Amino acid sequence: MDKQTQPTILFFDSGVGGFSVYKETKQLLPNCHYLYCFDNAYFPYSEKTEEQIVRRTLSICHKIDQDFPLDLIVIACNTASTVVLPVLREHFSIPIVGTVPAIKPAAEISETKHIGLLATKGTVKRTYVYDLIKNHASHCMVEKIGSTKLVEIAEQKLHGKYVDFIALKQELSAWQAIMDLDTVVLGCTHFPLIKEEIAQCLPQVKYFMDSGKAIALRVKSLLSNVKVRSEILEKNFIFCTQLFNYETQFQHIIHLWGFEALHLLAIDE
Repeated sequence: MDKQTQPTILFFDSGVGGFSVYKETKQLLPNCHYLYCFDNAYFPYSEKTEEQIVRRTLSICHKIDQDFPLDLIVIACNTASTVVLPVLREHFSIPIVGTVPAIKPAAEISETKHIGLLATKGTVKRTYVYDLIKNHASHCMVEKIGSTKLVEIAEQKLHGKYVDFIALKQELSAWQAIMDLDTVVLGCTHFPLIKEEIAQCLPQVKYFMDSGKAIALRVKSLLSNVKVRSEILEKNFIFCTQLFNYETQFQHIIHLWGFEALHLLAIDE
């Protein structure tokens, strides 16, 4: 498949955490056309109702698809993936890929069988997470932390701000004395962006697991059966849903990630 017939893939998240999934996919499929949208007007999704998340996600994906015909959508957000996938699949005929916490591989790799799930408040309370643990980690002791603050810390880092280690340590304090906790699932796409900082706070943890590589492989597999419907798109774009401070600084950052420009996407409520 030559570059001009490469598929257009949309990555969607409430913030910039989905960059961690986009990075893995772009490494595997460097010539695809990439769009990224973060719904910062409604950030963070973990504080929103399921109805709000479904409505926003569906509206934004439809609007982008009208201007840039999409070949595949990645919901690069664990919280959104818990509620929006069935609805999106009803409205789109293209593949929709969600993000699932890496409970199964964490349970397999853990030597002590004492693991931690670090996710958002919205993700840790979802039934599907309990089902993942029941089906794949019933033989493990699973600790859970649901944190909005860690999402905000990761978001700030990618906007060029410093990482607040005091706040980070406070969020992780419940696990710092659990010495046999050897594996942590980074169950939010924001968290791989601050994995090194998290590791400094939890030195006993040997393995940090996320879903980025698995999602990239899933995207590659699905695209093998996709008939490209998109027009020739020579540049990669990123969209936000409301203006914000540090836009000039952020423009520099997105160039490093392979995007041409940042655009405001107006969504009617």
